[in-house]
Amino acid sequence: MNIDLHGRVTRWRQAGAERRAANAAADLDRRPAFPGRWVGGVSLIAGPTLIMAGTLLRSPFHYFVPHQLVAYTEHPTLITAAYVCFALGFVLLLPGVVTLAQRITATSPLWGLWGGCLVIVGLFTRTFQFGTDHLAFHLTDTLGLQTMLTGIDGYYDAWRETVWHPFRSMSGPAFFGWVVLAIGAYRSGALGLGRSIALGLMSVLALGTLKGTEPQSFLAVGGLCLAFIPLGVSLLRSGPPPTRRAMIWIVVLIGVHVLMTGFGPRG
Repeated sequence: MNIDLHGRVTRWRQAGAERRAANAAADLDRRPAFPGRWVGGVSLIAGPTLIMAGTLLRSPFHYFVPHQLVAYTEHPTLITAAYVCFALGFVLLLPGVVTLAQRITATSPLWGLWGGCLVIVGLFTRTFQFGTDHLAFHLTDTLGLQTMLTGIDGYYDAWRETVWHPFRSMSGPAFFGWVVLAIGAYRSGALGLGRSIALGLMSVLALGTLKGTEPQSFLAVGGLCLAFIPLGVSLLRSGPPPTRRAMIWIVVLIGVHVLMTGFGPRG
């Protein structure tokens, strides 16, 4: 009798937990949570696509720092485009990461919270590194290749000898945050097992100033595309298209941005 009663209570609790999880997921789909279906969907598609484009564009050149600078002096337009695509892809990835983290928190709050926060910290860390890439390339134009090769060697030596720096301490989240997010995506059902494993492969992507495409770069970025792009497509197809008013505002904002870029103050 006691065993049967205990079993009934256990089943009742499990059923209640399943109903709460289903209601939370349904509520998340109904409410217009930040960043919204269209911004999140476009981010999930555009971010990985641009990162893959940058990975491919710089793949013909050796990934080590001196070879990246030599490649820039010989193919400045190509290398600039590669690094711009790579950096812009990670910036655009932010809304997509927030979107996935929200889906995870509907049923696995802690995994979604920690996975999303760690990955976002990693995105900022990579953006910091992209700034040093940009500066190194432009200083190569003004100071010359040999001077910059010596300068980058000194930069890495100083970076290794630095006792503490905020972005140095954030390198861990740039790698392991993807693993936490992937585990949360699988546990919550936001992604299947295969795509969750693919997302976790982002943890092998190299981090650092003037780091080009390595063999494992294709594994990492390919996994990101496999995990994020289908999710973005399904998200965009899950509701109505943008309203005419929204499209008009998008065109206006793009036009203002173009005008400000072309005729705004320099500096």
